[in-house]
Amino acid sequence: MYFIAAYDIDERRVGKMLKIFRRYLTWVQNSVFEGELTEAQYAKLKGEAEELMDSETDSVIFWNLRAEEYCDKETLGRERGTTGRML
Repeated sequence: MYFIAAYDIDERRVGKMLKIFRRYLTWVQNSVFEGELTEAQYAKLKGEAEELMDSETDSVIFWNLRAEEYCDKETLGRERGTTGRML
């Protein structure tokens, strides 16, 4: 499954959330990530994010596009990362 994810969280937790998301997805812009995840990886990422965040003040949004080929992406300016995964 191909995901785009974004978060808006308190600045005290931003660094930790960034580390969590970078383990699973490609960092493309400040608090925005994209990439392929299995159902198990998605469940684990959601669990780690929920554990860190404060559900009263923070938010995390996931867009499931089913497959990357259904996503037309155009970037203006500098691109932070590529969607290819490094092994």
